[in-house]
Amino acid sequence: MKLYSINQGSLLKSIKTKSGNIPLDIAVTKSGDLVYTDVSDRTVNIMKNKKIENVIRLQNWTPRGVCSTFSGDLLVTMCSHDDKQSKIVRYSGSTEKQTIQFDNQGKPLYSLYTCITENRNLDICVSDNKVRAVVVVNHAGKLRFRYTGHTPAPKNKPFIPLGITTDSQSHILTADDNNDCVHIIDQDGHFLRYIECGLSDPRGTLYRYK
Repeated sequence: MKLYSINQGSLLKSIKTKSGNIPLDIAVTKSGDLVYTDVSDRTVNIMKNKKIENVIRLQNWTPRGVCSTFSGDLLVTMCSHDDKQSKIVRYSGSTEKQTIQFDNQGKPLYSLYTCITENRNLDICVSDNKVRAVVVVNHAGKLRFRYTGHTPAPKNKPFIPLGITTDSQSHILTADDNNDCVHIIDQDGHFLRYIECGLSDPRGTLYRYK
């Protein structure tokens, strides 16, 4: 994991994972600490005072996406060991506070490959590229909507969302690898516009608050 200067583009810091495995997702806490998920040893790790600590170690689940919330909690997407189930778990430190897995009809909300962020209205926003949808639940875990893309798409290809973020107006932005663009939708799931500008295979996206 590498930290670069936003102004000069120079490398400021390089950090190796504790296990030597490739990190799958990274986030930064409100206090500026780096958090990352390690699929190989099923851990969520945090770097404090130049030392990496295992905050969460899972047994029958594998962590994937991670997000640091406005309240200071961690939201972690994870899949079961047999790859048949997926869920979101909210942690305060290493303590599990909330699990989000099913809708009101008892059907799974998520598949396996998910990125996650929190909106300013405290909605939990997930890009699920296996089912080709952005899935948004409220703070309590109740489904608000699913966004499955907009027609016409820039390349008229199926919607495949990857990286996801939100902005100061609670708009949701997600990278569409298949159509070489970023979708912008409002907090209720209505399509607003595309960002194209010559993108090629966009995967991650981040909004920098001013």
